[in-house]
Amino acid sequence: MKKTWWKEAVIYQIYPRSFKDTNGDGIGDLNGVTEKLDYLVELGIDIIWICPMYKSPNIDNGYDISDYQDIMEVMGTMADFDRLLAEVHARGMKLVIDLVLNHTSDEHPWFIESRSSKKNAKRDWYVWRDEPTNWESIFSGPAWAFDERTRQYYLHLYAQKQPDVNWENPELRRALYDMTNWWLDKGIDGFRIDAISHIKKDYTDMPNPEGRDYVPAWGKMTDVEGVLDFLVELRDETFAKYDVMTVGEANGVTTDELEEWIGEENGVMNMLFQFETWYLRKLDEPCGVNIDALRDVLTRWQEAAEGIAWNALYVENHDRSRIVSTWGDDHVYWRESATSIAFMYFFMQGTPFIYQGQEIGMTNAPFNDIILYDDVKTLNLYRYKKAEGMDHDAIMEMIKMSSRDHSRTPMQWHGSSYAGFSTAQPWLNLNPNYTWLNVEAQLPDPLSVLNIYKRMIALRKENEVLIYGTYKLFETPYSCVYAYTREDETAKMLVVSNHKDDPLKWTAPDGATLLLDNYGSEDANKLRPFEARLYQLRK
Repeated sequence: MKKTWWKEAVIYQIYPRSFKDTNGDGIGDLNGVTEKLDYLVELGIDIIWICPMYKSPNIDNGYDISDYQDIMEVMGTMADFDRLLAEVHARGMKLVIDLVLNHTSDEHPWFIESRSSKKNAKRDWYVWRDEPTNWESIFSGPAWAFDERTRQYYLHLYAQKQPDVNWENPELRRALYDMTNWWLDKGIDGFRIDAISHIKKDYTDMPNPEGRDYVPAWGKMTDVEGVLDFLVELRDETFAKYDVMTVGEANGVTTDELEEWIGEENGVMNMLFQFETWYLRKLDEPCGVNIDALRDVLTRWQEAAEGIAWNALYVENHDRSRIVSTWGDDHVYWRESATSIAFMYFFMQGTPFIYQGQEIGMTNAPFNDIILYDDVKTLNLYRYKKAEGMDHDAIMEMIKMSSRDHSRTPMQWHGSSYAGFSTAQPWLNLNPNYTWLNVEAQLPDPLSVLNIYKRMIALRKENEVLIYGTYKLFETPYSCVYAYTREDETAKMLVVSNHKDDPLKWTAPDGATLLLDNYGSEDANKLRPFEARLYQLRK
């Protein structure tokens, strides 16, 4: 494998609206990110990825962009962004931003022109039809909205106020490439590319929805044949001209397609986020994870990428509920399960991503009332499930386990008022556990989730085998234990993580040296509940 800076990095994702507020309006801002850069340096972060800060009416918290080359007023100014970029680089870190190419806001000037008349020059920059399909939106409900002025329907795979752009139009593509290069010329270090597997659609056999329910149409809107032609052009017109990192949100892409999407030689981007682990638990199932299924998925991705591509390693982001509340135990074994999950994914081959608050084990919020939620996807789910006749309490149980708002509650910096996030009531309620679960409380504890993450990051930087070494499953008698080795010509490591609340008999391999353990001491005869260990093995 080629060695490069973004493979050796640890990446920290920031949802700026919820990270740090510096002007007392209850909303995080760019200056808040700048203020906390030294915290990220101490953590060991190399690359920061910031979710959208573009000008936006905030229907989907910035993923509905009304101006790609301006900053959302509540986030600050372009001067604030330029200062942030300079301060990141001054600390030896790099800055990656979101690139949203599937849709804009309906308040973007392009769409305002497009909907003004069927004869407008930008009409074909979006997708208009006389008759809609029965496609269901990713955010629930119909994927087409009727426009009274021109008496046609426009496509929106996400919220109604997020119309999809028409990638079939070369002028639209050119405008997107010019915007992308504008940011690259500014000096950013790469992009996380949003919803990129959806930019190509298949409109053949379009059914008439009259009298029919809206149905998911993934085969018509996800990884459709021809999408790679668009992405090759995007790469060649933008990223290929710069030394930057690209990672795509690529729902529907499989391990059979890795070489075309992220191959070392001809891939259209450097890494992608796979979605298979998302689907291991349904919305109406209790928390927990099937380790056998998880092991199968992650091992398949590890083995498929070996020698030809590079994995993006993640368990949390702004679109998922908190992992310790989803796969772990956020009550009795909160600290242990948060760190066991961390060991499990962090030491695989690939570039690890940490989402804000993950490094202190932030949990889902116990919000029982729909009024406490802000996320458009969550509110749509509630509205459409209610219309289908589902009981309120049943819907709320789904939301309490799965809402994206769980990852968007404000960052918990300390235990006093507003958790150190702001001096005013935050835009989204705090998780009540901020009084004890916060950065300040964890700093002095060597076994805190925060300090375990610091040690994991340091060990990865100190041991090249944990970056470039091969991955191989390590067999144990227990289905609840995930164990694997990393090996190169000079070193071999063993990662072991128990994902059950029972102790298990355990004997380490002969000659194994314990490098890190989430209990702080080794019991040679057993793995304790949610215990995780990193060993150096004899070569």
